[in-house]
Amino acid sequence: MTQLRIGLAQVRQSADMADNGAAVLDAIEQAARDNVQVLCFPETQTFGYRADISPADAPVPVEALDELHARVARRCGEIGMACVLGTELAAESGRPYNSALVIDETGEIVGFHHKTKLTPLDAVAYEAGTELQTYELCGVRTGVAICFEGFRFPEITREYVRQGAQLVLHPQNNTTRPNDWKLPVHESMIVTRAAENTIWFASCNACLPPHQNCRSMVVAPDGRIHSQAELRREQVLVADLDLGLATRAMFLGDMTGLAKALFADTVQPAEFAEAVGRTPAS
Repeated sequence: MTQLRIGLAQVRQSADMADNGAAVLDAIEQAARDNVQVLCFPETQTFGYRADISPADAPVPVEALDELHARVARRCGEIGMACVLGTELAAESGRPYNSALVIDETGEIVGFHHKTKLTPLDAVAYEAGTELQTYELCGVRTGVAICFEGFRFPEITREYVRQGAQLVLHPQNNTTRPNDWKLPVHESMIVTRAAENTIWFASCNACLPPHQNCRSMVVAPDGRIHSQAELRREQVLVADLDLGLATRAMFLGDMTGLAKALFADTVQPAEFAEAVGRTPAS
């Protein structure tokens, strides 16, 4: 596959699980109309972010979550669309994991990613995960990094790229407090994750006025912003990705591949090859 259409569902999120679920199902239908192949939702979309939105010590609604997960998976299978859904799962400690449900295009739940790096506020409510693995979604090797671990820990993304990922999806929740100064900080880190690995990096935030401290955005492998959502607006951001650009050249140290990533069309292959003592490919 050389082209992939993804969607980022920048939807509302509250402590009302029924309304959160309705927002999820509505976004799936909108994405289906737009022929989205892989759809990503914000962090903790099903229950609400326990650091600010839902009570930190509330019991995990296991049955209700299982029912919603199954409903989402079934609908994705009917449409033929893969999905990464921010949610939570009960841990043995009694606290939930901050999780992302991974559904492939057949509607099969192929795994859960549990957030491995917790902020101090996260740690009050959630249990940390320990594993990092990639998934094949619509033929594309994909990693999932939840919020803090994607922003502040470059080794998380690099591990996914080591496993072959050309795309990293980044569910986040950065809307709950008046920290507007974070906008350029967060967005620069998203750009960096893409550029330092030469992959596609797509980050999906929730819509929760009045404070949204990062846009939902898709960044190309050369670090340029490919598309972005409006702040404080519910929408499914749709983007067509050219997977041929996701060479992982920076990660691999591929000098030939780096030529285009670093210089675009301003340096010709022969010129670059001479500079590094190599013969350009014919």
